Amino acid sequence: MRTKSLKKNKINVITLGCSKNVYDSEVLMGQLRASGKEVTHEAKAEDEGNIIVINTCGFIDNAKAESVNMILEYADKKEKGLVDKVFVTGCLSERYRPDLEKEIPNVDQYFGTTELPALLKALGADYKHELLGERLTTTPKNYAYLKISEGCDRPCSFCAIPLMRGKNVSQTIEKLVKESEGLAKNGVKELILIAQDLTYYGLDLYKKRALGELLEALVKVEGIEWIRLHYAFPTGFPMDVLEIMKREPKICNYIDIPLQHISDSILKSMRRGTTQEKTTQLLKDFRAAVPGMAIRTTLIVGYPGETQEDFNILKDFVQEMKFDRMGCFAYSHEENTHAYLLEDDVPDNVKQDRANEIMELQSQISWDLNQEKVGKTFRCIIDRKEGGHFVGRTEFDSPDVDNEVLIDATKHYVKTGEFAMIKIIEATEFDLYGEPV
Repeated sequence: MRTKSLKKNKINVITLGCSKNVYDSEVLMGQLRASGKEVTHEAKAEDEGNIIVINTCGFIDNAKAESVNMILEYADKKEKGLVDKVFVTGCLSERYRPDLEKEIPNVDQYFGTTELPALLKALGADYKHELLGERLTTTPKNYAYLKISEGCDRPCSFCAIPLMRGKNVSQTIEKLVKESEGLAKNGVKELILIAQDLTYYGLDLYKKRALGELLEALVKVEGIEWIRLHYAFPTGFPMDVLEIMKREPKICNYIDIPLQHISDSILKSMRRGTTQEKTTQLLKDFRAAVPGMAIRTTLIVGYPGETQEDFNILKDFVQEMKFDRMGCFAYSHEENTHAYLLEDDVPDNVKQDRANEIMELQSQISWDLNQEKVGKTFRCIIDRKEGGHFVGRTEFDSPDVDNEVLIDATKHYVKTGEFAMIKIIEATEFDLYGEPV
């Protein structure tokens, strides 16, 4: 065993999964820092700290495997005396705590998604209510995630999120404005609004959909120049949001709206509350209301009962709609979901082939759309310098998931964290190359 040194404890927070987990880790780190703790995010070996907190994902099989492997890695490091303590929190821990405690007992303690005060106590820190909205952000200084609600009331058959995150609970407009003002003071220029379902925002607090009112309040925050919408739901979409998007230059002409599928029989089994006809009309309404807006979506293939005909309907839809951005996932059969009662009857290799086929189709669409940008000039935010390039984004691109704009750093200089006007000189399927003008 390692001899204990007298050096101060250092807490290393490791985040797996989605942007909502990133936000939760930032809140945890802000609380730890306020209690005088030394805290770091995903520090590497020699600097990784002696107390580890792993914020896990429990969404689908691949994500669960990644989280379990990370827990095993640090349980092993603890066994070898390389770290002193290991704590686990987040969605996997919320969903499978009894199993994890039994299978990986070398973890000091497991916490669910709503147990921040208890986790802080275990780390020797106090939960400070007055810190509401104050976080230690882990993203580049120019953008931050703003989680406007937690949980989900939708009954989608394939989804385990309500099991892990509970019912929809919105944050008040006042609290979100205050949090945004704090972020802006720290140099944040772009807010990325996230939730399990943005479009449900406000129904619990204000007895109506209030995303539009929230946006009207956020555009008044000084210093915030871009506001981006992630994870909208196609059923009951508040159409006033489109009018505000068109009118307010701060709101990016961009929306992420996961559609999952388009075949009516699959949508019905998925309990999505919509049809191909309604969804197609909604997308046409989006494009009519805000010409030139970028629409990102995600799709699931290989859902129980998905026939070749269902898949062909989906392919035709992708070809017709020409989404600006898209992700496609093979269906994961999740216990305790409604769809778990169905037979997982599409073979894994067929699921993967279908996902690959959709993404090949999308990469051609993306290539065509990107060629149209060549010769045009866009206002870009510069996120970072990486290798020989400055890396930026247009308003039509979200960090980590969408296109990037690459600027040759051997020929040009742009300031990271700032906006620059960039002329696109070349384009591939998923990247744009540009130079400042």
